[in-house]
Amino acid sequence: MKKLIIWLVLVLTIVLVFWLGQRSGARIVNEKTLANSLIVREIAELASLEVQGTATIKRSNLTNDGGWEDNMRKMFAENTIWVTVPYTAKFGVNVNEQNFKVAVGEKEVLVSLPATQLLSYELRLDQMETANKKGWFMFSDDETYIDVQKKLYTTSRQEVEKNSTYREQSKDRIRKIIAQYYAPFNLTVKIKFGDEAPQIVPLN
Repeated sequence: MKKLIIWLVLVLTIVLVFWLGQRSGARIVNEKTLANSLIVREIAELASLEVQGTATIKRSNLTNDGGWEDNMRKMFAENTIWVTVPYTAKFGVNVNEQNFKVAVGEKEVLVSLPATQLLSYELRLDQMETANKKGWFMFSDDETYIDVQKKLYTTSRQEVEKNSTYREQSKDRIRKIIAQYYAPFNLTVKIKFGDEAPQIVPLN
């Protein structure tokens, strides 16, 4: 009987140690997964938003004031050019060691990211459409088109870069994908962009 009790105590001790080891191991794995900033960083970088649109520019030497000089220029020396080009742009976060952080608490996770920005901008010149109106004494000039294309790239990029709607859509996309990563842990997830206040992200 005494030996039986000893064996039972020994078996129970082994089971208890094994159970505690499993719980401890699972907790360590979960904590490592939660704090794995490399994975979260890659998720944030890959969650870029791609947008497409059309950039248009018009250049003309007419003033359209109805004056006789402008009318004469329109007949003999007008040089009006329209250029329309589709563009593709990407918005997201440019992450580095200084502007990215994952802070794991007991019941919440705070992911700090830099502000969203325009990451790339490309004009689809193979789909460019052009039109022009010229006076009798004006001739086609390739350099003029090249100059107009450069001006179009600069002005249209600036307009897209300042587009607050694209920036907000980019943040929403990043929040959604990071939330999917943390959803199984049943924690409060907060995400912060730049100097903005942290925002709680729904996990469903």
